[in-house]
Amino acid sequence: MAASSPSRSGSKFWMLGGGIVLVIVLYTGAWFYAASQLKNTVLRAIAPGNTAGVSGECTDIDFRGYPFRIGLFCSKVDVDDTVNGVSASFGQLRSAAQVYAPGHIVWELDSPAEIRNAHGLSLNAEWASLQSSLITKLKGIDRSSMVIDRLKGTAVSSQTGQTIDFDAAHTEIHLRQNGGDLDGAISVTDSNAAIKDWPAFPKLSASADVTLAGKAGMIDGSDQRGLNGASGELRKVVADIGDGKVMTLSGPFSFDEEGYLSGKFKLEIEQLGPWRDSIKQTFPEIAKTVDTAAKLLKALAGGGDKVSVDLVVARGNATVGGFIPLGSIPPI
Repeated sequence: MAASSPSRSGSKFWMLGGGIVLVIVLYTGAWFYAASQLKNTVLRAIAPGNTAGVSGECTDIDFRGYPFRIGLFCSKVDVDDTVNGVSASFGQLRSAAQVYAPGHIVWELDSPAEIRNAHGLSLNAEWASLQSSLITKLKGIDRSSMVIDRLKGTAVSSQTGQTIDFDAAHTEIHLRQNGGDLDGAISVTDSNAAIKDWPAFPKLSASADVTLAGKAGMIDGSDQRGLNGASGELRKVVADIGDGKVMTLSGPFSFDEEGYLSGKFKLEIEQLGPWRDSIKQTFPEIAKTVDTAAKLLKALAGGGDKVSVDLVVARGNATVGGFIPLGSIPPI
């Protein structure tokens, strides 16, 4: 009996060793699978769209952090959307997730960025930093946050020759799935825009809080329909050009299948007089029209400098109170 004891001990040793090796092999396979999923998730966040027509490529891809951290590094990112005719390229990508929380991903993307579409529109942008975090669920992205500092870019249309230069000191974008709906919050601080052959716009800070009904899949591209046929609630859009000149817009809206906007909004304007003067200074050629509109709005406000009116849009045709025409909004 004593002679057989070393044999049983050796067998247990090899079984234990084999079990450890098997666990390491399985863990390593799971780690690389999670790293591959990390790449796919980040690329969907960078360029959400029709997933069947979107492909992404990471140049010099390198997976790091094994065994306790899942990291993905690329020297360059290229994305092509064959359905919508859009291609884009970005600088270095760095992303990571902890192995105990692989669904919480943080990533950084370096500039420059170049985006082009089949209609001759190109966008070039750079920034000091772009940082984002994602929370994923079993399928898709549950929520996403992005912060961009010192954004600067230029958009050019080869068809019209029009050029738009823009910059912003700080930009934040927050998206989340709320059941089947999509909640979004966007803020821009100290932004400037300059359009070729147009007067200079005043510096602007703005924020928007909106819900799109049934559009949760737009956060990662799993929604195939886009905004056509969508509806939602604009909880608040605030535009501030300084010195107390604030404009607020809120209300329900919808887009028809052709992309025309309809909605009934509440428009509130603080300091109507200074707003009038700023718009006249920016667009002197429509000064008379601006004066007429300001007088009308002031009359509706009972002579005060704070205005609250209903802004009605029916298939792109905007009116004040449903009867004073303002103009047309093109389809999306």
